[in-house]
Order: sequence, then C-alpha cells, then structure tokens
Amino acid sequence: MAHKISDACVNCGACIADCPVDAISEKDGLHVIDPAKCTDCGACVGSCPTDAISAE
Repeated sequence: MAHKISDACVNCGACIADCPVDAISEKDGLHVIDPAKCTDCGACVGSCPTDAISAE
C-alpha cells in the first residue's frame, strides 16, 4: 500500500527530499504521492511537520 498525503498538508515540501524513489511531487499546488512509485518505506512520514502523511 502506498502512503497518502491528507488535507493537513501545508505544502512545505519537506517530504520530497526524503523520498528515495521520487514518488512525491507537487501538482496543482498540492503535494501528492504517486502510488505506482511509492514503495511504502515511510521515509516521508517523519519529515512531515503536520503529520499529514499516513499509510492508506
């Protein structure tokens, strides 16, 4: 299962650098995780200051 970014995201971008497979990108002013690329490693979860990232 891929991780998901909720509406609590403040678009700071802190998670992008921590994703080892480049699954996180900005789209239409929001950060999204590509489920086809996400390996469910959880590296992004710890870098999110608003706890907006969780496993689906």
